[in-house]
Amino acid sequence: MLSVLASIMVALVAIEHLYILVMEMFLWTTPRVMKTFGTTPELAQSTSSMAANQGLYNGFLAAGLIWSLLHPNDGFAHQLAIFFLLCVIVAALYGGLSVKRSILLMQGLPALIALILVLVS
Repeated sequence: MLSVLASIMVALVAIEHLYILVMEMFLWTTPRVMKTFGTTPELAQSTSSMAANQGLYNGFLAAGLIWSLLHPNDGFAHQLAIFFLLCVIVAALYGGLSVKRSILLMQGLPALIALILVLVS
């Protein structure tokens, strides 16, 4: 069983990725999201289907993390949490190196903290 603190961090990472899903799938062309991602109205419009696809992938990450919190088998739940947190970290590393460095901090750091807590729980 995951510790309470590990579970809270896993849940926060899942919520963050659900939020990213909403931004990328449904709010991509809004002023606030364009400012967040540094896009222009033209770029946001022309990349909206690509962003929706990325949002869907963020939803899959969130779903896997939520699955790890709800699975009744503690050992398997632990493995799920490790796997999906590693997926988030890899995605954050790639995004941070190829798109925007702040992704490392905003997505990678919470996932790394959660992973450490899961590993020691």
